[in-house]
Amino acid sequence: MGRDEMKSASLHSFHEEQVPPTDPFQPLVRGMLEQLGEDPKREGLRETPARVEASLKWLTRGYQMAVEDVIGDAIFTEKHESMICVRDIEIYSLCEHHLLPFFGKAHVAYLPNGKIVGLSKIPRVVEVFARRLQVQERLTDQIADALCRVLKPLGVGVVIEAYHLCMMMRGVEKQNSKTVTSALRGAFRDDGKTRDEFLRLVHGGRWLE
Repeated sequence: MGRDEMKSASLHSFHEEQVPPTDPFQPLVRGMLEQLGEDPKREGLRETPARVEASLKWLTRGYQMAVEDVIGDAIFTEKHESMICVRDIEIYSLCEHHLLPFFGKAHVAYLPNGKIVGLSKIPRVVEVFARRLQVQERLTDQIADALCRVLKPLGVGVVIEAYHLCMMMRGVEKQNSKTVTSALRGAFRDDGKTRDEFLRLVHGGRWLE
């Protein structure tokens, strides 16, 4: 290899080490825009690939979160024996079938077994699983199972009521359809009185609006 070739190879190697590889996400978005017949170079779309990347990474940040981490040391020994319910927790998630949002409220309750958790941690647990590509049925189960695993309570109940844009703005186009799912564990599943108390707390003396 001659001096010029060696110099060129050295510069090429230096360039590869200094310049980070291109993130494949943004070229994929540009390709999608082109497939839709759009020009990704026009002013309104020039920054769209970067914005879409940032948006989707934010909306799916739950993949980088763990229940144990968000709860931390906020589990306390307590003799409280009555049901604890946190209602109307706002949820935003993405349907894994169409990548369209679904949104609504989660109602979460548990029956303590010598341990309670900081109240703010329950919405954080919901967020861990909501901020992923999801189906509502699995989301409901994951929240219930995570609280059972971490708290080891006598029971857990989760109800989610949500609107799905994949049903509202496409497909059947039913604007007022609401999907309600539940996951009952332990006493919430096995004891009728516990289950009824939970549902009364969720409804707040009313049926879902």
